[in-house]
Amino acid sequence: MALRILGRKNLIPTFSGGLGSGHLRGLQTFSLPDLAYDYGALEPVINAEIMQLHHQKHHQAYITNYNKALEQLHEAINKGHTSTVVKLQSAIKFNGGVYLFSSLIYLQEGGGEPPKGSLGWAIDSQFGSLEALIQRVNAEGAALQGSGWVWLALDKELKKLSVETTANQYKNVRPDYLKNIWKVINWKYAGEIFAKEAPLVESR
Repeated sequence: MALRILGRKNLIPTFSGGLGSGHLRGLQTFSLPDLAYDYGALEPVINAEIMQLHHQKHHQAYITNYNKALEQLHEAINKGHTSTVVKLQSAIKFNGGVYLFSSLIYLQEGGGEPPKGSLGWAIDSQFGSLEALIQRVNAEGAALQGSGWVWLALDKELKKLSVETTANQYKNVRPDYLKNIWKVINWKYAGEIFAKEAPLVESR
């Protein structure tokens, strides 16, 4: 679970780092971001083996597939193969999206403190309490078919939080993950993003 910013029609994950220097007709290739802490830093909530597997294997695979799809897109555009350009959009969206979402995991060190300030106030006023938010996120995450992500999102125009889900990418120990991830969520980072994007929201 992570905080992301919602436009009315666009879902924009909030993260930083990890972009490569290559460009392809305005699209930027990705490179694997360094992990700023040891693979075991989030134990016992997320063990070192899972972090290393996700970072070195899974995350790298999505980056490789995304960059390959960009190369194929460039070739298809040059050859005027419109149908191939259309077919590649799903691969670019999927692999690029997973790369961006996965990058949020690497911001989690130093978390675990409950949300304060305007974000804490917004959670209490819109969901009733942090505990109520946790119950809702856990329920919606557990209900996802197959694998997926669950987000605490901010609509920038309405200055309102919501719980959103996106399909794909989860390990098959989802209930344990949902129960324990709250112990390491970096609410300080999320609060800084929230205060920046929704400065008019009352704080406590």
